[in-house]
Order: sequence, then C-alpha cells, then structure tokens
Amino acid sequence: MTAVRSYAAVDLGASSGRVMVGRVGPDSLVLAEAHRFPNRPVRVPEGLRWDVLSLYAGVLDGLRAAGRVDSVGIDSWAVDYGLLDADGALLGNPVHYRDARTEGVAEQVWATVPAAELYAATGLQYAPFNTLYQLTAAASSAQLAQARRLLLIPDLLTYWLTGEQGTELTNASTTQLIDPRTRDWSYDVAARLGIDLTLFAPLRRPGDPAGLLRAEVLAETGLTGPVPMTAVGSHDTASAVAAVPAAGERFAYICTGTWSLAGLELAAPVLTEESRAANFTNELGLDGTVRYLRNIMGLWLLQECVRAWGEPELGGLLRAATAVPALRSVVDAGDAAFLAPGRMPERIADACRASGQPVPTSPAEITRCILDSLALAHRRAIEDAVRLADHPVDVVHIVGGGTRNALLCQLTADACGLPVVAGPTEAATLGNVLVQARAHGLAGDRAALRRLIARTQPLTRYAPQGGTERWRAAQARLAAR
Repeated sequence: MTAVRSYAAVDLGASSGRVMVGRVGPDSLVLAEAHRFPNRPVRVPEGLRWDVLSLYAGVLDGLRAAGRVDSVGIDSWAVDYGLLDADGALLGNPVHYRDARTEGVAEQVWATVPAAELYAATGLQYAPFNTLYQLTAAASSAQLAQARRLLLIPDLLTYWLTGEQGTELTNASTTQLIDPRTRDWSYDVAARLGIDLTLFAPLRRPGDPAGLLRAEVLAETGLTGPVPMTAVGSHDTASAVAAVPAAGERFAYICTGTWSLAGLELAAPVLTEESRAANFTNELGLDGTVRYLRNIMGLWLLQECVRAWGEPELGGLLRAATAVPALRSVVDAGDAAFLAPGRMPERIADACRASGQPVPTSPAEITRCILDSLALAHRRAIEDAVRLADHPVDVVHIVGGGTRNALLCQLTADACGLPVVAGPTEAATLGNVLVQARAHGLAGDRAALRRLIARTQPLTRYAPQGGTERWRAAQARLAAR
C-alpha cells in the first residue's frame, strides 16, 4: 500500500501568501495551513512595486513551519517578473501590474504588430499589464539594459530556493509571447517588437523537476535534504483549473478571488477575430489543455469597498445586500475604470449615475450592485465562451475564495440558468499539491485528480431559482449603454 506523502504548496496571491501542506494518499487528500503572511505592495517614487524580499521571507518561514515534506511547488499571480544581472542578483523590486507605466503602451505595440495579428499569434486577450506591454514600457530603462535574465514571480522564488532557473509554461503563456498552438515562444512577435527571448530561462512544464533546495535553505528552514522542487501550474489559475472537480468535459469554471476568471477547458485554442473582439484569452493549462477564459474584475471591487468602509464584518454586509432588490443597478465588472485602487464606492456610484441608473449609496446597496454585476459578467463570459468555442456546458464550477460567498454563487446560478457547484475553496493549492503528487507517482491522470478532489473536498450545489429573463434584460441594458 502506498504511503501518504506530504507536499508543500506555496500559493501567492495579490494580498497575501501562504504555505500549505497537502498530505496525499491513494484515496485521501488533506490540507493544512503551515503559515500565512501578508503581501503588501509598496508605492515608491518610481511607482508601485512588490515587496518580493518580504514574500521570500514568508516562504522560508512557511517551509520552516511545514516540517518534513517530499516536494515543494510554487504558484502565484501572472505577468509580473524580476530582472537579474549578470551575477544573478535582483535588479530592484518587481513592478506591480497595477502600476501606471503601461498606460498607452498597447497602441505603440499595435503600431508594429496590429492587435488582430498579435491575437492570431498568441491568443492572449488585451490587458494593459500583460508582460509584453510591461517590457515595451521598460525598453529604454537602465534596469532592463543591465538585465541578463527575466524570471516570472514563482520562477524567481524557485531560483532563490534552488539556484536553478526555468520558466514554467502556464505562467509564461500569460506574457503574450507564447504561441498556444506550439506551446513554445512566439519568435516572430518577439523579433518584430525587439524583445530578446534569451532573457527567459528554458521552459518547464507542470510536473518537471525544478531543482533541490539549496543547503543554505535547508539550514534556515530546518528541513532535511534532499528536498526537490517540482514545477506545478505556477499560474495560480492553472493550478485552480486543474483542481476543478468536474466529472466530464461539459463544464464551465469560474476561478474567483481578486479576479474572476470565467471560461472553459479546451483541447485547442480559439484564435478567431470574433474571439479577440470578445476579449477572450487562450492560456495554457495542465496536460496540453487551453484555459479559454475572460478576465473579470472580480471580488477586487468588493475588497476595495470594504477597505474604504473601514473593514465592516462581511457576513453582515452580505445579509444586508440580500435584502436589496435584485438588478436595481449594475456596472460593467470588466471596465478598466475599476482597475486602480482607491475610491471604489464613489467610482461605482459614478458609473451608475452616468448610465442613468439608480445610484447605490449605502454599503448594502453598493455590495448588491457589485454582486449582481459580477453574476451578470459571469453569465456573459460563459455564454460567449460556449458560443465562440462551440463547446456546450451543463454545469458551472466555482472555485476559489468566492465559494465562501453564498449570495454570489446563487446569483451566478440564477444568471446562468445552470447548476453551480461551489468548491473547493483552496483550488489553487490543491492543484499545486496534486501536480506534485502525480509527478512523484502518487496520483493518476487529470480525471483521477478531479475524482480525488470530488471525493475528499466539501462541495456545495446551487440550483438556479428562475428569473433568467430578468438577467437577460439586464444584460441587454448594460450592452446598450
């Protein structure tokens, strides 16, 4: 009988990081939190930066608390990177994707590679913070001129832990420099834009070995070596989608948290002009799959409002929002106007005022506006994805932090007119752990991973409660504005 093994999953989000320990056996999967630490971006004179040294310290603390583990894997948000000099030293803290340096840069890129050509080559949706635009914005900087290596955030931390450099593919696919058909670099796009692909370390796939923890790391964490690192789906959404407990292929998923990533798991990318116009992205997933999805602003809208209101108790806020009439006011949850931090309640009220809707004023009304808007955005994304990919679905799986928000889950079921299965909450961590376990011979194929999650993790089902016509009418009103 195969013994239970332990895997450390480092999961870094936009506001916090944690190290979780997953204990995996043939029919068991248990997660425990070893350590959680804040992720606080810092605004300095040159712009908004990640405090990556603090994150690395948090990872070390977490590995110390984790105890004996058979492997370590890291996942994080996408697009951002650190630059190393010829000695392998970090050239400054990585720039935050919400920094303003990429404003207007897309137009410069499109003047050389038109947007339609760029999409046909890379399949990536337009987002102002894509790595491609960040590198274009940094083209004349002294820092980039000194750089000899570019490492995406999870690859940077892996390098510090092991001394080995690589570029994990699922995260690389968010740079807008990968061809989703070949699952390799888009050499033509990079050449036309003057981007030096030799800055990137060799590509790794989920499950590939990523080195051994350095002796100094073992000494600092108290771990006994050798401890291997395993490349996982290092884009947290790739890990989360790997952990969707679907029973077949006719499903849609929504990875909820600061962002909502809503879409389908496909065998091949959708690179049509209609897909580009609908702003869908083709990011790479586990086992040759494509994550065909749309980015939606997500619970960032509510998080920023809660922060502005002085951190009221969320449960009470959601109960009050339940009593507010449905679909009274909605906003476009994908609007870039909501991307930057600060003044979120006022910006939502302004958007409603500008569109001639009732203006929400109380926290309960604004919260209901946000949740109705998110559910409506989920409906639009899934409806569009099904049509563009010609891939029907029977169920919507919601994973991630939004599974704790019962009102959002029910509204999504109502808006989509489909049953919603909510859970697991810790999808990214579970996907991280199971890719490690599979690489070490303890789990089966992708379907087997999903069956294990369905058997071992709590799931909640929400049936649509009717009223689909109201949602269709609200969608039409929003599209007409």
